[in-house]
Amino acid sequence: MAKHVLSVPEKDKKYFWHPFTHMKSYLSQEPLIIEEADGVMLKDVQGNWYIDGVSSLWCNLHGHRRKEIDEAIKAQLAKVAHSTTLGLTNIPAAQLAERLARISPSGLNHIFYSDDGSTAVEVALKMAFCYWQEKEGRARAKFISFENAYHGDTLGAVSVGGIELFHSRFRPLLFQNFVAPSPYCYRCSLGKDPSSCRLACLKKLEQILAENKGEVAAVIIEPLVQAAGGMIVAPEGFLSGVRELTCRYNTMLIADEVAVGFGRTGKMFACQWEDVSPDLMAVAKGLTAGYLPLAATLATDEIFEAFLGDDARKTFFHGHTFTGNPLASAAALASLDIFEKENVLENLRPKISLLEKRLAQFSQLNRVGDIRQKGLIAGIELVRDRKTKEPFPAEEKTGIKVCLKARKHGVIIRPLGDVIVIMPPLAISISQLEALLDAIYASIEAVTEG
Repeated sequence: MAKHVLSVPEKDKKYFWHPFTHMKSYLSQEPLIIEEADGVMLKDVQGNWYIDGVSSLWCNLHGHRRKEIDEAIKAQLAKVAHSTTLGLTNIPAAQLAERLARISPSGLNHIFYSDDGSTAVEVALKMAFCYWQEKEGRARAKFISFENAYHGDTLGAVSVGGIELFHSRFRPLLFQNFVAPSPYCYRCSLGKDPSSCRLACLKKLEQILAENKGEVAAVIIEPLVQAAGGMIVAPEGFLSGVRELTCRYNTMLIADEVAVGFGRTGKMFACQWEDVSPDLMAVAKGLTAGYLPLAATLATDEIFEAFLGDDARKTFFHGHTFTGNPLASAAALASLDIFEKENVLENLRPKISLLEKRLAQFSQLNRVGDIRQKGLIAGIELVRDRKTKEPFPAEEKTGIKVCLKARKHGVIIRPLGDVIVIMPPLAISISQLEALLDAIYASIEAVTEG
């Protein structure tokens, strides 16, 4: 008897454990298998094309199969694919370090590479912890994070996370930190009216800093947008207010720009909207335009110099096998070239304006409670009762149903609970953006009002 050869769907279900996926539900469905891509479009094995409405998890910037990035990777592959950077260097990694220092908020002149957003945050936490040991001769072991925060899935990053669904199970494994109120104006944890609160959440942060003066290594923040928390957009002045408090109370600011960096908010980095220069900044996702895993933690001269000295113990004892990988660095350099040559940030403005205009129409839908936008990032929060802000029961999986309905309209999106996320590649055309929004509107309407 001939041996049965497993099909791709069978192999997928038998062996592939997917991230952030309820596997029992997944195994009961036919998987959507992506075979090919072109620009902002993805094609499945059945020949159906879809708009990539979440940039392949917020990392694709210039579209798939971008010729310039493809060629840069091929050219580097013809030279060397990987060489360790533990005591050695390579040309693309050194060039990229200089480029990142040049385009980032002022003062961030030293680049430490890692693999992804979680590890970039881990690096920042460790650097902040070690810095105070070098500077003060004692440890500062406390950090301040925010409600609804997400900084990755390694244990250090989870320790400063604030999403109960993701993080609560791991609490026994984590270090303790202080948690400040999130600027979630639609569901203010302080019960304040955002039109008159005068950023009361900052007063709570100041209270924590004042009560623990000299004990806090750093405050960590997702500048302007708490992405995984539900695309929560901070009110104007919140970010700069946090920076002012960290300076006043002599602690560091870590900016996690993993999701919001590289043009997502309309500027290269979100911190630049309020002229904030953090002490440490983590970047990943869009760094290589979604091509290859690469992350970086950017640090100031002061932090870097704290690790200089004749004593070998002044080494920063952290590293990854693929730190500064030449192929990924070449992809990142090609992506930054595209930003410059095609004036990507300037060309985003009409797309951002269109998104803002079209989002206003979503308020006509009875189950849309809140609409949040910054740049080419948006979140539409669905509720059972708009007047009381009562959410849909979790077991109804309303957000998931909307996203599955959107597939029938040729769109791939992924929800955060009942927040419908819109984060297409920066390269999306006006007509494609219109089609994406049409599909999302129709899907929300069909699921919540049909």
